[in-house]
Amino acid sequence: MFPGPRASRDGPVRYELAAFLHAPPDVFVVGKLGLPGQPQLTMGGTIATGGTIGRDAMASVTTERRAQRGMRIAAVGDIHCTRNSQGAFQGLFAQIASSADILLLCGDLTAYGLPDEARVLARELTVAAKMPIVSVLGNHEYESGKENEVQQILMDTGVRVLDGEACEINGVGFAGVKGFGGGFDRRSLEPWGEATMKRFVHDAVDEVLKLGSALARLRTIHRIAVLHYAPIRATVVGEPLEIFPFLGSSRLEEPLNRYTLAAVFHGHAHNGQPEGRTTGGVPVYNVAMSLLERHFPGKPPFRILEIPSSPRSETAHPETPRTRESVVARHSQ
Repeated sequence: MFPGPRASRDGPVRYELAAFLHAPPDVFVVGKLGLPGQPQLTMGGTIATGGTIGRDAMASVTTERRAQRGMRIAAVGDIHCTRNSQGAFQGLFAQIASSADILLLCGDLTAYGLPDEARVLARELTVAAKMPIVSVLGNHEYESGKENEVQQILMDTGVRVLDGEACEINGVGFAGVKGFGGGFDRRSLEPWGEATMKRFVHDAVDEVLKLGSALARLRTIHRIAVLHYAPIRATVVGEPLEIFPFLGSSRLEEPLNRYTLAAVFHGHAHNGQPEGRTTGGVPVYNVAMSLLERHFPGKPPFRILEIPSSPRSETAHPETPRTRESVVARHSQ
């Protein structure tokens, strides 16, 4: 019996289960029951009196805890899963599953956009199968012309792949697009001259329109945009200037400033910066995995956004100005 929380991994679980049983935390000693062959996954818990607590009870604890502390959203991108990546990401996804309530995947999930790579990734994600996962595709998913197959494989595992769509999970709204290039601010490409150049810019504008349409459909207080390409220059600084036009487009910033957003996540710029803000003050986080490994050495490569509890929806029009709710973003612990 212990008078307070311990530093061990099961300390928080012990405390929350004791609270669920309406007993002082120094009465019950709780241990985790792992799944056979997969000890990192929990099937229930044991208490000192010899009883057990099943997954339903533990799920109730999780729901109550979430209502008290708000929502934790993990984000990572550019993992570049290959055919030989079996087992390479299970540890990462298991850490995410134990640290957050929702996972965002910001594109470039595969190395060459091959269905076999997507199947490996789908198996890696099984350790996080109980949590909602929202994703967008990246440019690597288009490399082999199999992007539709890759998307379907991910969707068959329960991943919500957004391409101009929106979804709501536990009162938080998500809008997702891949995005596209074109450059930033006054140095953005314009649809002038050759037809190829015009098509390039038109493709970027199409992504902007899809993003705006998705955000307009959300009626939640908290909204998050999920992209692959960068919407601001600040998070690509550090990359060679010559490739800035291929890393993102500030055209994507316009719908982000038009609506009240809690945060924007993107990847793609491996050598950029981990965070910045739009001209309207919206936090933007670059979660390319190699960037996070470099900027936060020794820590798991994903970001956590903490959002306070709030009602599931709002009656105000999404364009109605509102004071942005307090949100806290940090790196994983």
